[in-house]
Amino acid sequence: MDRVKELVMSVEDKVIEYRRSFHKYPEPGWTEFRTASVVVDTLQNLGYEVRYGKDAVTKEDMMGVPSDEELAVFMERAVSQGANPEIVKNMEGGLTGVIAELKCGEGPTFAFRFDMDSNDIDEAKDDKHRPYREGFSSVNEKAMHACGHDGHTAMGLGLAEVLSNMKDDIKGTIRLIFQPGEEGVRGARAMVSAGAVDGVDYIIGAHIGFQSKKVGDIICGTEGFLATTKLDIKFKGIPAHAAAAPEEGRNALLAAATTAINLHAITRHGKGTSRINVGILNAGQGRNVIPPNAILKIETRGLTSEIDDFMHESARRVVEGAAKMYDVDYDIKIVGGTKSGYSSPEMIQIIKEVAQEMDYFKNITENSDFGAAEDYSHFMSIVQQNGGIGTYLQIGANMTAGHHDFYFDFDESVLASGVELMTRTALKVLG
Repeated sequence: MDRVKELVMSVEDKVIEYRRSFHKYPEPGWTEFRTASVVVDTLQNLGYEVRYGKDAVTKEDMMGVPSDEELAVFMERAVSQGANPEIVKNMEGGLTGVIAELKCGEGPTFAFRFDMDSNDIDEAKDDKHRPYREGFSSVNEKAMHACGHDGHTAMGLGLAEVLSNMKDDIKGTIRLIFQPGEEGVRGARAMVSAGAVDGVDYIIGAHIGFQSKKVGDIICGTEGFLATTKLDIKFKGIPAHAAAAPEEGRNALLAAATTAINLHAITRHGKGTSRINVGILNAGQGRNVIPPNAILKIETRGLTSEIDDFMHESARRVVEGAAKMYDVDYDIKIVGGTKSGYSSPEMIQIIKEVAQEMDYFKNITENSDFGAAEDYSHFMSIVQQNGGIGTYLQIGANMTAGHHDFYFDFDESVLASGVELMTRTALKVLG
């Protein structure tokens, strides 16, 4: 274990450099071309077997993907910011997921998931914000790592290097999953379909901060992941002069407004938490025109996937009814979604034992109720359905602002501790 500490210390500066590089060049979901390119290059150089592009993402199961025109712009930008052109070309269409394996003989398969995408936020630009002051704040418009995914990806590369140097101490397979599109819960399903967790016996996902808010804190397991479905709803009516011929129009705005009100009237579920929210409603073309167009962006959530399915199907009936009422056409598109989940008690205990062996963690909590959605739960629930176990860690960090805030930043000492914790856990299970 002294060797683990030495190896982690030897990569700590490199991990911080990774984090700052990813932070400077943030990329939202399905546009992580530069980030994934760095990941692929690094892992291949470390001797991992790497799958990416169409071998790591099933195109048919991708949700909430930008247009081909937008993706082409992001691909070009990634290359201009240092991405490997050949790797970027192989990820055309937004296929930015990466799966890497280190095969170390017979034994179980232990997977780690790291999310790579950024938020759609303009980062703060003043001297009280450390990334701006020290020159690694975002240079990409409307993109910022305001949730710590830059740190997660950096930890993944640090873990990859340490484990590659300890290959002879491992009996089994290490699988590293670098996921696009976690924000909006858009990416896990397409990677699961491509075999990301096939044959996995153990799986870990981790998040910096969140409910674990101070350096030295750790939450070893998480439950209460809400299943969720993200929907874009479009109504198409017929325009007409609002004064001269209103009877000739078909009012999409009224259909959307009726939908918004009645979605919030859906009966709640008796078996657990259920949620619905209309986040955006845009409609109409002019003051004196019967509105022929409307779009709503909504989400449903449930304590279980069964409850979320109930909310989702109820929402569809509301939309259909409103469309009939105003004689307009409609289209519903799923742009995100993930399963509910809970950490396995056996895996929580393994993490707790490892954390207790380290000097770094002073406040160890076994489990917490998440009360929100995280795309990792889709990976974990599939592993559990297939007989494996998994958990979701929350690694404490001092933060300058809350997640998704344009002043978000964290104490980078957490990166080395996260690498060490995951390395020791892999060795405990596969050593």
